[in-house]
Formats: sequence, C-alpha cells, structure tokens
Amino acid sequence: MQVTGIDHVVLRVKHMDRMIAFYQEVLGCQVAHRQDDLGLVHLRAGASLIDLVDVAGTLGRRGGEAPTGTAGNMDHLCLRVADFDVQALRQELQAHGVEVGEIAERYGASGRATSIYLSDPEGNGLELRAG
Repeated sequence: MQVTGIDHVVLRVKHMDRMIAFYQEVLGCQVAHRQDDLGLVHLRAGASLIDLVDVAGTLGRRGGEAPTGTAGNMDHLCLRVADFDVQALRQELQAHGVEVGEIAERYGASGRATSIYLSDPEGNGLELRAG
C-alpha cells in the first residue's frame, strides 16, 4: 500500500456558522460542497478538504458528545491510497489484524470514490480511499 496524500480531515463542530466563517475568512478556504441533510459542509483547502460536521445534525449525533476539554473533535483522517484495490486492501489490513469497517462510495476532495473505514491502534478513525 502506498499513501499519496491527505484527502480530508473531519472536524465535529458545535457552531457551524462560526467555523465556516473562520475557515473562509481567516484561512481562505471555500465551501466546495454541502450536505445539509446530514449537517455536513466540505471546505476546499488546497487539494484537500476540511469537513465540518455539526454535532447537532444527523451525522453528528452518531458520533457521541460534542467536543469539550476531554472529548475530541476530530472524527477521522482520510488518506488517499495508490493502486486502490478493495479486496487486496481488505486482505492486507486483515493480515495485520485490522478490523475493516464499511466499504462504500463517499464524497471527498477528488469527488466520489470508494473508501474503507478502520481505526488505528489507539482508536483514531481512518478512512482509506482511491487516489
């Protein structure tokens, strides 16, 4: 497996409008895509995306409590993988004792592509996608 870059990072947020304004006005990001039914906004950050998930929205409620001093706000890190072959990747991960999550087509920095969810040894969420 060869990682070719970061596709997107997902942040769980309590104040969507304030976060969008910060990333647009302070960091120069632009809204690339919205999925308002999920409470999800994708911000373009160069070749990558910063995804903001409203903790009160449909998707955000699935992730537990809102970010605090003791609860983090990163949902997962998405890495692009060269020569993405779902079955070969699944076998390689399982050979390393990694439990593979849902495989599906999802929206990311390069548009829609197949991706796989998993966790690192400390429980951090990872998504691997074609790229």
